[in-house]
Amino acid sequence: MRDAALQIKVDSSTPAAWSNMLHCFADANIYQSWAYGATRWGAKSLSHLVITQDGEVKAMAQVRIMRPTPFKVGVAYLRWGPLFHRKGHEADGDALVSMARALREEYVVRRGLVLEIVPNAFVESARAQLFQSAFTGFEPEQASSANIYRTCVLDLAPAVEQLRANLDKKWRNQVVRSEKNGLKVIAGTSAEAYGRFCQMYREMQKRKAFASTVDVEEFGRIQESLPEKLRMQTLLCEQDGVAVAGLIASAMGDSAIYLLGATSDQGLTAKGGYLLQWTLIEWLKKSGVRWYDLGGIDPEGNPGVYHFKKGLSGAEASHIRPLVAHNDAISYALFRVIMASRSAVRSSGALHAGKALLNGLGRPVRFVEERLFGRAL
Repeated sequence: MRDAALQIKVDSSTPAAWSNMLHCFADANIYQSWAYGATRWGAKSLSHLVITQDGEVKAMAQVRIMRPTPFKVGVAYLRWGPLFHRKGHEADGDALVSMARALREEYVVRRGLVLEIVPNAFVESARAQLFQSAFTGFEPEQASSANIYRTCVLDLAPAVEQLRANLDKKWRNQVVRSEKNGLKVIAGTSAEAYGRFCQMYREMQKRKAFASTVDVEEFGRIQESLPEKLRMQTLLCEQDGVAVAGLIASAMGDSAIYLLGATSDQGLTAKGGYLLQWTLIEWLKKSGVRWYDLGGIDPEGNPGVYHFKKGLSGAEASHIRPLVAHNDAISYALFRVIMASRSAVRSSGALHAGKALLNGLGRPVRFVEERLFGRAL
């Protein structure tokens, strides 16, 4: 791709145009949708960069802009992007190189921000190699449990019969058992279906008394904002007309990701969760989706969910480390405090270590925490 023929457009897209462009990319995902960004962070916090050549979109990136202090510092945050793999083509490494330059120029050089990129690329994959080649001027963050995404990924290329045969024996037996329990699976994208799922999720949360970082109501608002073709799929498993299990998944480009799941007490004995996952796999296969990301694993912290997901016989994988670029030492030091505060949601010790770096700032540190997290941590 010749740089001389490129056009770089910043903040000139509309929500409808952005959604239409997402359809062009095999690496599209919900985190790069306008609906997700505007609902999660607010439309005024978003920035959109698009690279075109001869009228064709070659790469695109949705970025969250955070300026949490009264000072001229801030962070540009790019999650699971940029997108550069057009459907029906090989991944365009030249487009990614051009995007890496454009991102640095716009957000680091022109706006003076720290730029953090969280690539949707798995270690040792061809896609990871493209990222590592394109972003040579960026610094990989130190790996931690807070910033490395671990998951299981199921390759849906084999025939349905082979995918079923590949299931763990105990997992496959549970599917057979669920199929004999008179369960009915309904699927859709309606607000009514999502509302039924939310009710079951809240009941499960109350029953298990667990604290969740997931806001199911927020995902409901995202669903309402997404265009119909990009909406999440809601699958509900009914027994005698009562929903006993449910899941939420997003399918864009050539991949799908499992986002949310819920099971009632009755659903545990009916094995509804197994039937839902298998039904979703069949639907994804028919829809031409190649990869199914099972939505993250934590073998040590949540072994039960880990073994459930492993039963589908997907390959364990981890994202490459986030990439950071900056031109200002003070901005970067403040960025490290922000990262320490983010990690403190899981580990309070990391926060105190981060605060020690800028102990003299006092009020700005608290201001950062309040703006980002709604409270001083």
